[in-house]
Amino acid sequence: MTISTEKKVWTDEEFMALSKDGHRYELVNGALVDMGNSGMEHGGIGSLLGGLLAIYVRQQKLGTVCDSSTAFTLKNGNKRSPDVSFVSREQLKGLKRPPRGFFQGSPDLAVEILSPSNTVEEIHDKIVEYFENDTRLVWVIHPDEKYVLVYHSPEPDRFLRPQDALEGEAIVPGFSMSVAELFEEWDF
Repeated sequence: MTISTEKKVWTDEEFMALSKDGHRYELVNGALVDMGNSGMEHGGIGSLLGGLLAIYVRQQKLGTVCDSSTAFTLKNGNKRSPDVSFVSREQLKGLKRPPRGFFQGSPDLAVEILSPSNTVEEIHDKIVEYFENDTRLVWVIHPDEKYVLVYHSPEPDRFLRPQDALEGEAIVPGFSMSVAELFEEWDF
């Protein structure tokens, strides 16, 4: 992760044009943050969880699921991109299609998958910011240690191990999967 020292006000068009250079960015307090590449394990976990969640959400008509290329414009102007996110149909009322630009607001569920380059402070700052912007549930996945932290506020309230189930609770009602499934070794 690299942080630009240049601070400016970015238009949605300028910020979206940055993705054409092959990098992933967030905008934090006016500074451009290059999120870098996270590796195949990170991408695989995000794709698996995002795929299962998206199928479930679509079948139940609960809202929409987005990947890490989706930025959310928060109240303070920051643009954050969780690794996986869910936006409820209540937040999407009146829309027939996803906005072409950024979603104005925060996802109901934000998922962060830890990468070797992440710092505790960086992840904590994101979690605080999500909850300040009305996110209702955050999952932080730790691939190396094979656990998931569940948040309903900036302090974690559940520590899930592989033998536990990851639940959508009231946010994504009825969604459940084994934590172990996120970390399964390939058998092919």
